[in-house]
Amino acid sequence: MQEIQPLVKAVQAKYKDNMQKQQQEVMALYKEHKVNPLGGCLPMLIQIPVFIALFVVLRSAIELRFAHFLWIRDLSQPENLLAGVLPLPLNILPILMAATMFWQQKLTPSTGADPNQQKIMMFMPVMMLVMFYNFASGLALYWTTQNILMIIQQLMMRRSKVQGSKSGV
Repeated sequence: MQEIQPLVKAVQAKYKDNMQKQQQEVMALYKEHKVNPLGGCLPMLIQIPVFIALFVVLRSAIELRFAHFLWIRDLSQPENLLAGVLPLPLNILPILMAATMFWQQKLTPSTGADPNQQKIMMFMPVMMLVMFYNFASGLALYWTTQNILMIIQQLMMRRSKVQGSKSGV
């Protein structure tokens, strides 16, 4: 997508008055260069059924009640650390999830993206933090682990790309 971005911009400039023709030409450009514009969405679409299943299982499976992991006493409930001490119980995993989500978005290249869309995407970690704060900690653990794996993958891809450009590949 990044490699053909100048070509896409040229098509957009050429057909700026005719949106239908512009979309047809951009799609033809994608076909010509064998680029799938929805390719970046595929990992998210694969995660959604897993996430929904995990949500249902954590809420209903009696076997997972009181399952311990690190500091978490029950993966089917929010962490609720310092529940008697603080007025609002502390849930570390949703905060960590929002931080890793923000980091992942900073690592993701956004060449040619709409500035309004970039602002909305930067708001997503905050929205997810609010949404996940009282969800089962197992869900936040899953999402945080997934974010960390994606960050590692992106860092490795950047590293291999830098090494490839240094060696002349």
